[in-house]
Amino acid sequence: MIRNAILATTLIAGLTAGASAETLNVGSTPTGVPFTFLDVETNQIQGMMVDLITAVGEEAGFDVNVQPMDFASLIPALTSNRIDIISAAMLATDARKEVIDFSDPVMPYGEGIVVPADGATSISADFSELQGQVIGVQQGTVYLENLQGSDVFSEVRVYDSLADILAEVDRGRIAAGMGDRPIIAYQLSEGRYSNIELADYESQYVGSVGLGVRKDSAELLERLNAALATLKERGTVDELAAKWGLQ
Repeated sequence: MIRNAILATTLIAGLTAGASAETLNVGSTPTGVPFTFLDVETNQIQGMMVDLITAVGEEAGFDVNVQPMDFASLIPALTSNRIDIISAAMLATDARKEVIDFSDPVMPYGEGIVVPADGATSISADFSELQGQVIGVQQGTVYLENLQGSDVFSEVRVYDSLADILAEVDRGRIAAGMGDRPIIAYQLSEGRYSNIELADYESQYVGSVGLGVRKDSAELLERLNAALATLKERGTVDELAAKWGLQ
């Protein structure tokens, strides 16, 4: 009897030790520092939103497999079941909410405009200072449609990444670029571009970044929101934002 009990206990312990946590596939981008970026030394996606989804997973009881992809590919990858969660610098806009669901807000932010250091340092909401000029914007962002609907610019040039836009303005190939203000500010603070600066401009499209899930993932969304609430109350979200220079 004792021997059987020992064997049973050993078997249960072995099964428990061998059990693995649920793993969810997370879509993120290699170009969105400090929210997300590719660490060339480790060849892994890192950043605030990677740290956040990792912490959320630990709190909610799942592991994460972070997969790099272009920003414009994130929602198609989610809706086609190639990933389970989007964790990137993605604003929860009304248009996107028609296609996917978002978690409770993680943090708010808006857009910024980068210009040559010797260019227009103040840009108004109607962009009149850029009349007849070329402006760059990233494919798949909320800013693209708004800029394309304006008759101010001679051309709205579309790029795959914000880094491409900043490089184009830095080289004098376009007059201005629009993108997520905290990402632009972080990259400029790193001294990566010497010929450009953030214009004095008031964001017009302020929203909140959130974690994205499919419309049929109500249970997962509930788990994400519960974990987020705990992490906010614990101060973890603020700590992560501060770590990546977003506060």
